[in-house]
Amino acid sequence: MKTRPPPTIPKVLAFDVFGTVVDWHSGIAREVQALHPDVDGSEFALAWREGYKPAMKRVLSGELGWTLIDDLHRLILDQVLEQFGLTGLTEAEKQHLNKAWHRLDPWPDVLPGLARLKARYMICTLSNGNIGLLADMAKRAGLPWDCILSAEVFRAYKPDPSTYLGVARIFDVAPAEVMLVATHQDDLAAARACGLETAYIERVAEFGAAKPKDVSPDPANTWHARDFLDLATQLGC
Repeated sequence: MKTRPPPTIPKVLAFDVFGTVVDWHSGIAREVQALHPDVDGSEFALAWREGYKPAMKRVLSGELGWTLIDDLHRLILDQVLEQFGLTGLTEAEKQHLNKAWHRLDPWPDVLPGLARLKARYMICTLSNGNIGLLADMAKRAGLPWDCILSAEVFRAYKPDPSTYLGVARIFDVAPAEVMLVATHQDDLAAARACGLETAYIERVAEFGAAKPKDVSPDPANTWHARDFLDLATQLGC
């Protein structure tokens, strides 16, 4: 029976952000309901997020030129507001709501977990979110990144290989010395195809407590952890 070789010890941990680091569902639902208490904030948040991949495909296909996530979020928001019959918001209210993605809270384990991981590893983001968004989020939440890397840096969205390989290039390390930490198996699979190590993080409530997510282990991942604290323990931090 062929055995898998031992994993390379990573030098850089690159983190997916939305869902992995921050709880987008609760944050968006809360802000929507603050504007319109009679709207189902959970369903609104899910609908907004559901428009994310179709909007990205418009960029990937060339239908849209390079577009920041803030601007894609706004395109989707205008559609979702119409879908939910919320046609009375002012332009200022729409702009404020669109920036809700900048104001998301981290999961409870994130700050103590990142503190432990940062003591041993270089930690950075690898998100499709734009730099301004990620910087605002980090400043507000106290996220201790060594570096903020975004699709904006590479002018390509994940799962484009240039994003994953770009992390290795920026830090001048081999792809196997970078580990992507994420709660999305498709993101991790794309990273593995580029030679990165991968760690899956269980975020059962990413889509809300009423819609628990399947967090079954995938043996293709290098690590599988309950949360960032569990990952830190497994990595000896």
